[in-house]
Amino acid sequence: MKRKSFLLILAAGFMMAGSLMSGCTKEGPAGKDGVNGTNGADGTAGLDGTATCIECHSPEGIEKAAVEYQMSKHSYGGAAFEEAGRAGCDPCHVSLGFLDVVENNTPATFTLNEATGKYVNNYEAAPHALFGAIDCRTCHNEIHATYTAGDLSLTTVAPVDLTMWGGLKTADVAADGGMGNLCIKCHQPRPVTSFTTSNAIDYAALASNPTGMAYDPTPGATNLVRPSYRTGVHYATQAVTYTGVGGVEFPGTAYNNSIHSSIASCQDCHMAPMQGTSGGHSFFAKGNFNGCNAEGCHNGVDASSASFWTGPRSDIKAKLDALAAALNIDGVEFMSRNPDAEHNLWAASTTNMYDGYLNLYDPITNPEGMANNPNGIFRNPAPSNSWSADQKAINAALPALSMTNAQLGAIINFQLVLRDYSLGIHNYKYTKALLENSIAAL
Repeated sequence: MKRKSFLLILAAGFMMAGSLMSGCTKEGPAGKDGVNGTNGADGTAGLDGTATCIECHSPEGIEKAAVEYQMSKHSYGGAAFEEAGRAGCDPCHVSLGFLDVVENNTPATFTLNEATGKYVNNYEAAPHALFGAIDCRTCHNEIHATYTAGDLSLTTVAPVDLTMWGGLKTADVAADGGMGNLCIKCHQPRPVTSFTTSNAIDYAALASNPTGMAYDPTPGATNLVRPSYRTGVHYATQAVTYTGVGGVEFPGTAYNNSIHSSIASCQDCHMAPMQGTSGGHSFFAKGNFNGCNAEGCHNGVDASSASFWTGPRSDIKAKLDALAAALNIDGVEFMSRNPDAEHNLWAASTTNMYDGYLNLYDPITNPEGMANNPNGIFRNPAPSNSWSADQKAINAALPALSMTNAQLGAIINFQLVLRDYSLGIHNYKYTKALLENSIAAL
C-alpha cells in the first residue's frame, strides 16, 4: 500500500512539472536574416485583358453585328413570345428550344402511340426549354467560353433530318463547311399529317395515284386529310426548295437543282456586305446583290438583270398564278387571296395576292378581309364549338369541298414555292419543275 501511494505521488509530481514547463512559451529575440536566394525565372506573360476583348468587341466586330441584328426579324419579330410554351413550335421559335433539340439531337421521326393508334412527331423541345427570344447565343453558343474569336463557332452545321418527312429525308447545304445548315434547321416546313393516323403523309403515294381522293365530303368516307383554312405546310420552306427535297414530285419535267444548291450557302447572299438595311446580321437579302456579284459568282447582277433576276422571277410568278387558277371546283378557287401586305408576306409574289391558305370558312382564323370572300367560300368540315349558331348556319349553306390526291399535292407544291419567298431564285430548276408538273397533274 505504501509503495502504491508513493508511485501515485511521484506521477502527480511529474504531471505538475510538465504543466509548468509547457507554460514557458515566450520566444527569444529573432536571429539575423540570411542571404537572399537566387530569383526564379519569370513566368509567361498573360494576355492583356483589353486586347483580348477587342478581338470581338470592336466597331467592326460584335458591335457592328449587334446593330445589324436590330434590323432582323429574328430580333424584333414577336414569334418567340407568341409561340413560347408550345413544345412542337419552340425548336424554331425560341432560343432554349432550339438549343435543346440541337444538344440532344432530337429526332424528326414519328412514333406510334399504341394507346391511341395515332403517330406522334418526336421533334419537340423539352418542357424546361420553351422560352427565350432568339439572340446571339442561339447561333453562337460558345460565347465567352475562352474569350477568343473561337467562341463565335456555330451551334450546329450538321445536315438536317427533315421533320416534314419524319426524318426519312435530309437537307444538306454543304458549301462553306455546312454553315447554311444552321439556317435550314429552322427554315424547314412542318409535316402535313394524315387525318387517320397523324403520321407524315407519303408524298410519293400522292404523286403515283393522282386521281385518288384525299378528301371526300360524303358521310362515312375514309379520308387522308380533313381540310381546314390552314391545311398544308408551314411558312419556312426554304430548306427543301433550296436543296430540292421537299415537293410532291409528279412526273413530267425532270427534277434538277440549280447550281446554287451545290456551290452557295445561305450566308453568301443573306449575310453579304450590307446594302441599305439588307445583308450582314440583318439576314435580309432584298435589294442587296453583293452576294450575287461576289468573286466566283455572277457579274453585274442587279434588280434589272433579265437572265438572273427579273426573268426567272416573272416565270415562277406566272406559274404560281396558273397553278392557283387550276386549283378550283367549278371555277371557284381553292386558294385564299389576301391583299393586306402587312399580314400576307407573299402578297407581291402572285397577281391575285394569294397567301397559301385554303378558301374554307372560318370566322376565327379566317376573319373578314383575309380572303376574297368574307371568312372563306367553301364549307368547313369541322365547325368549331366556339362558333355562334349563325356562323354554323352560314357554314352549312356553303358548297362542300372535295380534293383529289393531285389537288392536295398541287396545294402543297404551291405553298412550298410561294412561301419560299424568292420566286425561284433559291433553286429555279427545281421550283419550275414542281409547278409545271403540278399544273399538268391537274
